[in-house]
Amino acid sequence: MSDDSQRPIIIKRIKKGHGGAHGGAWKIAYADFVTAMMAFFLLMWLLSSTTKATLQGIAEYFRTPLKVALMGGSGSGDSSSVIKGGGTDLTKSTGQVQMTDRPEIKRTVNLQASQTAPQTDHAREEAEKKKLNELKNKIGKLIESSPTLKQFKKQILLDITRDGLRIQIVDEKNRPMFDVGSAHLKDYTKAILAEIGKVLNEVPNRLTLSGHTDATPYSGGEMGYSNWELSSDRANASRRELIKSGMDDRKILRVVGLSSSIQFDKDDPYNPINRRISIIVMNKQAEEAVMEQSASAPSSAAAAPPVPSAADPAAGGQNAALPPAKH
Repeated sequence: MSDDSQRPIIIKRIKKGHGGAHGGAWKIAYADFVTAMMAFFLLMWLLSSTTKATLQGIAEYFRTPLKVALMGGSGSGDSSSVIKGGGTDLTKSTGQVQMTDRPEIKRTVNLQASQTAPQTDHAREEAEKKKLNELKNKIGKLIESSPTLKQFKKQILLDITRDGLRIQIVDEKNRPMFDVGSAHLKDYTKAILAEIGKVLNEVPNRLTLSGHTDATPYSGGEMGYSNWELSSDRANASRRELIKSGMDDRKILRVVGLSSSIQFDKDDPYNPINRRISIIVMNKQAEEAVMEQSASAPSSAAAAPPVPSAADPAAGGQNAALPPAKH
């Protein structure tokens, strides 16, 4: 018997399977892919929402990364640009749409502004009104405590108007403020203006002065030296006296003569009380209105030469010697 017949027979059976989960390697690859895509879209979003000036700063940093270390500043381009991050577009408006340009945001901003603006204006008006009332009380106490002013208490009228605190110095029948028919101040009128001017010089508000007369006409009529010129001259005489007493001349914003156009006593246009000087300590709103009127006036009007007063001897007017009426 040969050796081959005695060798055992070995049968190998190979079992084939599906290999299970293959170790989960595909999950790691997929997670890396998703992470990379998320980083990519995040980068695209950042680039789209970044202003052009900031992009220029980033590009400049990669071009010259040592610029901050060499030139100083807290960021690239900071030492040579007002806006940190570089760039020359100070408004950051190039290449982007401002948020307030969107209709829905613009409506919201306008609504908020319309709601807060009246409240702010009202608060400012109330604060100014309070200050003017305090000034009124201060002047009232000054009149009561000053021997010079107390005797003219009835001739000094104080009230609050929409333009501010109004101080009116009026004539009495037997105690006028000016000489008859002229702009020469009486001594006691100078004393009144000097005392009031010291108080008004302490407040930041600006002033307007207006002169008023009664309705008694001049003998020369309105074509010559009239109540218009007289009221203007008296207002300017009061202005000079206020400045002489120490008031800053920049506080006076306007000086006008109104003749008898605005009567204090409308029932009796010849009443001496209509002859008065009115000083208004203006609130902010009234001051802005006067400034706007002056700014909108034609330039030709500002350049027009002044018309000389007929009462000025240098004017050579025939009306200089006209007999005045009693004002």
